[in-house]
Amino acid sequence: MSQHKEVKLVTTHQLLAMKRRGEKISMLTAYDFSMATILDGAGIDVLLVGDSASNVMAGHETTLPITLDQMIYHASSVVRAVKRAFVVVDMPFGSYQGNSSEALRSAIRIMKESGGHGIKVEGGAEIKDSITRILTAGIPVMGHLGLTPQSIYKFGTYTVRAKEEAEAQKLIEDAILLEELGCFAVVLEKIPSALAKQVAEKLTIPVIGIGAGPDVDGQVLVVHDMLGITKEFKPRFLRRYADLGDIMHSAVQRYIEDVKSRDFPNTDEAY
Repeated sequence: MSQHKEVKLVTTHQLLAMKRRGEKISMLTAYDFSMATILDGAGIDVLLVGDSASNVMAGHETTLPITLDQMIYHASSVVRAVKRAFVVVDMPFGSYQGNSSEALRSAIRIMKESGGHGIKVEGGAEIKDSITRILTAGIPVMGHLGLTPQSIYKFGTYTVRAKEEAEAQKLIEDAILLEELGCFAVVLEKIPSALAKQVAEKLTIPVIGIGAGPDVDGQVLVVHDMLGITKEFKPRFLRRYADLGDIMHSAVQRYIEDVKSRDFPNTDEAY
């Protein structure tokens, strides 16, 4: 008689408990069913349906063009694959900034139509009304500070943020505000390690880093970068765990050769 092992879903409560006991949180992006199945099966804690889909899936230069409908499509695909991981969905540019009512409508659409477990927004004090409004509906919110790609035209560069004292102090204040508002976690992107450590020590909620050093509560990477499917993006913080781009390139070349030479399909592969 086979034994069925129950898979325990990751929740915001469990993520908070992980921080309290010093267990690091693993997080990767996912945009489709097949990839999410692999990542979830490997035991990833959090899957982020990132607006980086605009770059790696659609080929745009920035994250700005992706729409709410497209994010819901990607999130729905990921959620259907997941048996364990907590799924966070990025709210795309224009769906929450400046209008808290629109922010709530957008967040509700994501939760109802995709089945995601929470949403992520970029910014601090300037979007506090939107965060508060979303939280009133019982929707878990993850914050995002530091380098915020949706504001790239404001900053004009992808260089390290918060190196100067004034910006660093604002980041600390925004991080504290996000926790006070009720966010369950905060992502810090491309900021000095010492500052990220300071923020992680000040907050009781998990702090997830990307280019923020080792002294935060967890790490996130874009899965296509981590697996070597993309090649052009080479920041210092990126560690490639595979070179799938090269493997796939070689496999396709061999397939083409076998088709051209009439080696594929052979008699064993025909009916």
